[in-house]
Amino acid sequence: MRSALPSGSLTIGTGLLVGGISIYVFFRLGQEALGQDGFKPIVSLWFVMFALVPGFFLPLEQEVSRAVAQRRALGDGVRPVVRKVAPVAAAITVLLVVAVTLARTRLTNDLFEGSAIVTLALVIALIGYAPFHIARGICSGMGHFRLYSTMIALDGLLRVIMCAGFLLVGLDRVGPYALMVAVVPLVIAASAFGSGRLRTTPGSATSWSELAPNLGWLLLGTLCAGALINAGPLTVDLLGDGTAPEVVTRFGNAVLLARVPLFLFQAVQAAMLPRLTQLVTLGNAAAFRDVMRRLFVLVGGVGLIGVVGAFIAGPWALELVYEGGIDRRTITLLALSSAIYMLAQACAQSVLSMSGHVFVALGWVASFITFVTTAVWSSDDLFLRVELALIASAVVAVAIFAFGLRVYFARLVSRSRS
Repeated sequence: MRSALPSGSLTIGTGLLVGGISIYVFFRLGQEALGQDGFKPIVSLWFVMFALVPGFFLPLEQEVSRAVAQRRALGDGVRPVVRKVAPVAAAITVLLVVAVTLARTRLTNDLFEGSAIVTLALVIALIGYAPFHIARGICSGMGHFRLYSTMIALDGLLRVIMCAGFLLVGLDRVGPYALMVAVVPLVIAASAFGSGRLRTTPGSATSWSELAPNLGWLLLGTLCAGALINAGPLTVDLLGDGTAPEVVTRFGNAVLLARVPLFLFQAVQAAMLPRLTQLVTLGNAAAFRDVMRRLFVLVGGVGLIGVVGAFIAGPWALELVYEGGIDRRTITLLALSSAIYMLAQACAQSVLSMSGHVFVALGWVASFITFVTTAVWSSDDLFLRVELALIASAVVAVAIFAFGLRVYFARLVSRSRS
């Protein structure tokens, strides 16, 4: 297993394991304090936050990671890359804050149960996650995987500690919990940059042609990809007119449980992109193919275990942790969609490493269109239509990216032979 993983995966995986468990504990403590109906605005905040944040800021992290790794492979300094991306992150943050401000009434009333403070928390979270992802990109590209792991772990642990404190003192209003969720990434990012571990070295000047075209397509692709993976509970909320708040909370609990393998895959993903980028830069097609073959076996095996585990123990685990409310079919289909999505992510990362940003963006757009179409017309059963939409969109993504991987790898082989 260790040989199938890029360097740094196990270190990052440790942080993800701590952070992932912390998320489940946080959701459990929050529902204990507020009840499943009272916790619903936090569930909506969580999935809106992680639909927007990866969509807009993960591309910055990936592009910083890719460009830094590429420059390191060529022996060049990386500071110009960071300085070029930072203003882009600031501009995106401003645009997102303006958009949320303009949509505040709809967000507050339709998703956050009339709580304006949850909308404010969303704004704070967007501001905090911009430097958080820039810091992670620098860590990944420079190989500082221990710091990367620590940031991920703290993103979960700090919320658990603060939530437990709120519960102990008897806080039963949604506002403090929402603000606590939002402020954590900003605190972590400030600490990471303040530690001095993220200092970069001067290098040759970078141009917008090195980053901007790729970044634009990457933004489009990851926005659709992030929306897909977090669309389940939000779609249940929006399509299920009059659906009780606790139903949305229960579906959100099931989505979190089904995404355990996908969450752990982030460890591989963070270390995989810089590793594959280095191999492409050096023109080593044989090593690239070997890494990809072993990774797909690993990802496929983990996904299969997740689906079987969800079918056998999913309802029991949900009953144990979150007082149930979701049947075996739902948790199994959600796990299947996560497994297929994980394969799609692995293919997309490999195509990205070969500068196939346009192809990846168009693939995620096609996948998102598939989700919307299937969710609207597939079934009269609210949960089933969302489950089928998640599976169909993931299948479309895998098919498109597998084709792209074949095409771009053929180009890499041709270049390595010339």
